[in-house]
Amino acid sequence: MPFTLYPAIDLKAGQVVRLKRGDMAQATIYGDPATQARAFDAAGFEWLHVVDLDGAFAGRPANAEAVAAILAATTRPVQLGGGIRDMATVEAWLSRGIARVILGSAAVKDPDFARAACRAFPGKVAVGIDARDGMVATEGWAEVSSVSALDLALAFEDAGAAAIIHTDIERDGMLGGVNVEATAELARRLSTPVIASGGVAGVADITALKATGSVAGTIIGRALYDGRLAPDEALAASR
Repeated sequence: MPFTLYPAIDLKAGQVVRLKRGDMAQATIYGDPATQARAFDAAGFEWLHVVDLDGAFAGRPANAEAVAAILAATTRPVQLGGGIRDMATVEAWLSRGIARVILGSAAVKDPDFARAACRAFPGKVAVGIDARDGMVATEGWAEVSSVSALDLALAFEDAGAAAIIHTDIERDGMLGGVNVEATAELARRLSTPVIASGGVAGVADITALKATGSVAGTIIGRALYDGRLAPDEALAASR
């Protein structure tokens, strides 16, 4: 199975930021989205992972100009999450050039819509499952539901989702290592590809995830921005 790396561009008020455990009050600013997209493109990454953080909290797109700048700056496919809660928004982003939209809160709160979107746009809709202690969190991680990550993932097995993106909130932005065991276990239970997110700190995490043979890729954020992980090292480990 090919193993894909997704460098993350998280957007807050039009700028690239990194959060710790999804806390908007703990945002480190890294600058211009288009510049970052060009840098990841030039480094050789095959995809870009973009999150509209303001949109995730507002429930509607909030960084459209920044997303447009990213799309104009790169030829790489872009997957986008944050504030996508209805079919019109899905269609709008796909028509503007987003390769894959990510449904997070909507997958929990409006599963009928999320399943319909997966079926309407096969291969272009991923389901983002953000978990705290195995339970799904929504609304920009501000609320924890009574749904388990596995149960939610299983509910989309026959819907045609492009991927399940599994984030361990407690590890996100903390550079403490990815939750290989939980992600691999989820991937083994599913036929839908699973992408890991949260906690990647270095080459060892990429190597461990790839070695499972069941995880399809991982999202990398703070380790790239802080210089702990060089793009060429990350890409070499993924291959």
